[in-house]
Amino acid sequence: MGRAHPSIAFLLLLLFFCLFLVSTLVTLSDSRRQDPFLPLQNANPLRFSADGSPFKIALFADLHYGENAWTDWGPAQDDNSDRVMSAVLDAEDPDFVIYLGDVITANNLPIPNASLYWDRALSLTRNKGKPWSTVLGNHDDALFEWPSEWFSATGIPQVNCPSANVPFSGDTDCSFKGTTRIELISTEINNNVLSRTTSGPKTLWPSVSNYVLQVSSCNDPMLPAVFFYFLDSGGGSYPEIVSKAQAEWFQRQSKGINPNASIPEVIFWHIPSKAYKKVAPVPTMQIHTPCVGSINKEKVAPQEAEWGIMDILVSRASVKAVFAGHNHGLDWCCPHKSLWLCFARHTGYGGYGNWPRGSRIISIDEQPFSITSWIRMEDGTEHSHVVLTP
Repeated sequence: MGRAHPSIAFLLLLLFFCLFLVSTLVTLSDSRRQDPFLPLQNANPLRFSADGSPFKIALFADLHYGENAWTDWGPAQDDNSDRVMSAVLDAEDPDFVIYLGDVITANNLPIPNASLYWDRALSLTRNKGKPWSTVLGNHDDALFEWPSEWFSATGIPQVNCPSANVPFSGDTDCSFKGTTRIELISTEINNNVLSRTTSGPKTLWPSVSNYVLQVSSCNDPMLPAVFFYFLDSGGGSYPEIVSKAQAEWFQRQSKGINPNASIPEVIFWHIPSKAYKKVAPVPTMQIHTPCVGSINKEKVAPQEAEWGIMDILVSRASVKAVFAGHNHGLDWCCPHKSLWLCFARHTGYGGYGNWPRGSRIISIDEQPFSITSWIRMEDGTEHSHVVLTP
């Protein structure tokens, strides 16, 4: 006698169970990706090389693409910024690139989609096959500022929209509303497999670029060798701060993935904290030890308030250094208690200042762990070597 065929009811029950199981697995997978105690993972994780060579990072700070986009001067400066990044990438061949804020000058962009300029800034790194990440600056989502010279005697702006020298999508949209922080980051993530950027927890909004990346050991892709933290220091659409909520997020995150503070941590944000003012060399004076650098042409322009992040950072022995941009006329590193506070070098030709352009390079050795840094200039020279670990 043959076996009875399963009933339709049983088959439906089995199908329901399978769908429930798949749904549960997807949910668990999504929650894992969003787990507050997990660094951002990628199909091609950042990792130290098996040959023992250092993990090298190039910082591109204050590019300011799109500045004075309606003039001949603006596009020419974007071409110059292309040249600087290309020269640095060719000279240093970094493993990773970090765009340290003010990638664009949104307040000078009379187009509704500033991500076109954002994408141009990323294209130099992408074309060379290098992974990168970004952190937002105070100009990246700033509101468009109408230039006074645009207004005729009748008070009507002399605007051609779209302009011949400004990328534009759409037929009639001339709202000049700008592109939000979330839109900039989301467009980058969705269109670039080499990007390691992510939008941070929604609970920290309007702060967006808050996340952590793991650089794995050369011996084990699951074993972290160093953590990179990115914090959105505001500006543009909201105050120039690292909020108390961000500070608490960092504290929870770092204790969750590095509870014994045994793995080194490095911090990246755009606007320096007030602690930078405490250690800064006297403005316009020569830089003396223990600080190391080459230009000291202005006062530190720090975040508007200190909401606890520096107290947390200096209390963790694992935090080795903090890197900021924002001040174009500063490129020094100075010790602050148990860690170092460093400025990048102004990389882009947009933005204020006529100082020669370059990039801060960070070189990290896994065994024994050490961080060294220097400035690579557009003309190929290098200077200001500093060891940031004991």
